[in-house]
Amino acid sequence: MRAALIDIDGVLTVSWQPLPGAVAAMERLRAAGLPFALLTNTTSRTRAAIASALAGAGFPVRPEDILTAPAVTGRYLAAHHPGARCLLLNSGDIAADLGEVALVDPDDEDADVDVVVVGGAGPEFTYERLDAVFRRLRRGAPLVAMHRNLYWRTRDGLRLDTGAFLLGLERAAGVEAEVVGKPSAAFFAAALERLGASARDTVMVGDDIEADVLAAQRNGVTGVLVRTGKYLPETHRAADPQPDHVLDSFADLPRLLGLDG
Repeated sequence: MRAALIDIDGVLTVSWQPLPGAVAAMERLRAAGLPFALLTNTTSRTRAAIASALAGAGFPVRPEDILTAPAVTGRYLAAHHPGARCLLLNSGDIAADLGEVALVDPDDEDADVDVVVVGGAGPEFTYERLDAVFRRLRRGAPLVAMHRNLYWRTRDGLRLDTGAFLLGLERAAGVEAEVVGKPSAAFFAAALERLGASARDTVMVGDDIEADVLAAQRNGVTGVLVRTGKYLPETHRAADPQPDHVLDSFADLPRLLGLDG
């Protein structure tokens, strides 16, 4: 393998605290000169904020090492909906990663909305705002989702995420969301292009068996599932196909790639 794509939440950190051995493993990748990119569906922080948090925890990373769902969403909107007025429902300030996207106030009932964009779930996902999104979708606004993760892992356990709400919005409004973060093929293609790597020479390390691992495998990338973060034995057993590789944690990646000596 000549390059690595690495999920962040649940693989390197949980609640932004490094998992055991993760910092040392990433330092080993750097020392070996292995190109890598951090791919994350995290929608509560910008690339700069994520890099700062990871560097503060000891990881040798820079903002340019990180590819976020919001950044990919900004590029998607610029290409497919240039100049559109977007209603963004998201937990966290990610405007810097969206680029020149025109955002409207989600609480402004009279605002013209061309596209509805759904990011990560949080306190902002109130009934009133979800209902406002639903009514805009019924009026014909297309739905763009940064991801459709059902849950994520925190220090307090699994927490509900956007996918649970997205399913309801799609069913109620009779629409299908265009998903631009993982597991979309475009997300993986953007990461490979950034690294100048081919799919067959790249591994993807993640804790989400569907969005990280099997999605990567469908795009020709070798999948590596780690038993940390949101990993659940029952989803692992039910997966079809199975992951190419399974590790106890990211700390084991250098050994898998032959970089531990």
